[in-house]
Amino acid sequence: MAGENCTVFTDFILLGLSGRQDVQQGLFVLFLLVYGITVIANLGMILLINLDPRLHTPMYYFLSSLSFCDVCYSSTVSPRMLADFLSEQKRIPYHLCAFQMYLFGAFADVECLMLAVMAYDRYVAICNPLFYTTVMAQSISTQLVTIAYIIGLVDSAIHTCCTFRLSFCNSNIINHFFCDIPPLLALSSSDTTINEIVMFTFIGCVVGSSILTILFSYSYIITTILGMNSTEGRRKAFSTCASHLTAVAILFGTLLFMYFRPSSSYSMDTDKMASVFYTVVIPMLNPLIYSLRNKDVKDALKKTVGTKLCSE
Repeated sequence: MAGENCTVFTDFILLGLSGRQDVQQGLFVLFLLVYGITVIANLGMILLINLDPRLHTPMYYFLSSLSFCDVCYSSTVSPRMLADFLSEQKRIPYHLCAFQMYLFGAFADVECLMLAVMAYDRYVAICNPLFYTTVMAQSISTQLVTIAYIIGLVDSAIHTCCTFRLSFCNSNIINHFFCDIPPLLALSSSDTTINEIVMFTFIGCVVGSSILTILFSYSYIITTILGMNSTEGRRKAFSTCASHLTAVAILFGTLLFMYFRPSSSYSMDTDKMASVFYTVVIPMLNPLIYSLRNKDVKDALKKTVGTKLCSE
């Protein structure tokens, strides 16, 4: 009888960040600027790393991969959100909602895993410098990035399949600005207990393993740095890790807040603000953090810009 009484929806309606037209127009301008900076800054970072031979190291290969992930990560959400700011009917077809969730989940996983890989890279560079070129050879670096993408794609496929096996009989209105797991679980008319267990388990494995890798890596890094006799050596070692630690704290703090609570405790208004931060703001901040706090990147940028000006 439940199946007979269930209304089959062919699309969802996204409520977005605000229902006021004047506010939406202001948000459109703001987020268009943020998305533009995100794309330009991350693609610029990738181009700079490829152009400057001094940046052809595993550390910057991983940073280039992170920048590519940030562009894709932001692009799964921002263009659709910008279009919805200018649209009265914020409808998204059922299959496109599933596709958006899948891509977003995959790149979110890759982002977490890439930060863990970068922490391991810093561990090897600082704690075992003599073995660095062997341990972090190009083939191994490529394998680590490939594994991160495989895990992200498989994990996101599990979450997407589990979510879209649920029934959405009562409403098709999503109180969010993109298709994410928590608002869809809250919308579902089915029992979501299994979904919550799957979400906590698999996201816990990805986020947990990433956090543990980062914690273990930096515990050894800090011990090694404190044991250095040279003050300049300690300063340089800390400076190479500062930008990475900043990015780690921002991303994982937001993700832990978002996904490790039961659906009954969700406050959609609060969650939307948190989601804006990790879907739109963090991909913009990452290249700025790594460029403003990294001497090698700043020197490479000055050299590239100087060469371009001289050639003209």
